[in-house]
Amino acid sequence: MSAARHTPRPFGPGPVVCVGETMAALAPEPVAPLDDADLLRLDIAGAESNVATYLADHGVPARWVSAVGDDPFGRRIRRRVAAFGVDVSGVRTDAARPTGLLVKNPGKDGTYVHYYRSGSAAAALGPEVLDSTALQGAGLVHLSGITPALSASCLALVEAALAPERPYPVSFDVNHRPALWKDRPAPEILRALADRADLVLVGLDEAQTLWGAAVTDASAVRALLPGPHTLVVKDGSRAATAFLGPVPYTVPALKVAVVEPVGAGDAFAAGFLAGLRDAGDPVRALRLGHLTAASALQVSSDHGPLPSAARVRHLLAADDNTWAAATP
Repeated sequence: MSAARHTPRPFGPGPVVCVGETMAALAPEPVAPLDDADLLRLDIAGAESNVATYLADHGVPARWVSAVGDDPFGRRIRRRVAAFGVDVSGVRTDAARPTGLLVKNPGKDGTYVHYYRSGSAAAALGPEVLDSTALQGAGLVHLSGITPALSASCLALVEAALAPERPYPVSFDVNHRPALWKDRPAPEILRALADRADLVLVGLDEAQTLWGAAVTDASAVRALLPGPHTLVVKDGSRAATAFLGPVPYTVPALKVAVVEPVGAGDAFAAGFLAGLRDAGDPVRALRLGHLTAASALQVSSDHGPLPSAARVRHLLAADDNTWAAATP
């Protein structure tokens, strides 16, 4: 266990660099269980590129760093992410390995995802990524707990990015995907990685899954992760709490008619990072996180349109009662 760090490492002026895999994604159209589907819609899906695209929506310079196969899926992914205004110059093409693929299977209890990513181009990423020009001048590096689950080299990449002598702050979204951790101890690995980051985002439900039912609230998560200066604990549709050092700030979530929850956590992360980067105000950052998450919750894909700029300004400046009664 590390000692509490509580020393902020400020965002630099450079772009937010998001490192991680993006895959081609197939989903039934219209939404239905996969067994009953006749047609599949082709899209893309990736936690770190989702964060990058929403950051770009908020006007934050964003760069996505990854690898894709020399195949139609890889070319489609590169074009789609770039179309949002994200810098994709740090994405390499691997002629020997394919682009990863996932297939969504909606059901009455939620959406199950089938992954076909073993041996993918992104799974071959390693610490050498940190020496590339794509990381030079980064104002913040954003990682997730998906990457260290992909391969030994990807785990080494995340460990190296979190080295104490790093020249940039690092944000880490725990993003626990149980299907990726069958042969390794996710609770120990993810806790150790998260505790070395500058800013951490984690859901209360996933913290309970990882670290036990005794983790009943945001303060219990903070006790488990004293190292990051900034810790954000998301409590589903209820609220999110940000600790800046020992001080907590809580903002209730917006009331949203949910179409599909996939991608909402990435959207929240991008909104929070954008808000904190621009204003340094944790309440404003939490509100922007909720607003951005609402955009993802209202669509079946990973990326939805933000509310109008005027609506965003109004809700960010609203009093607590107005915010509590608001919808996007």
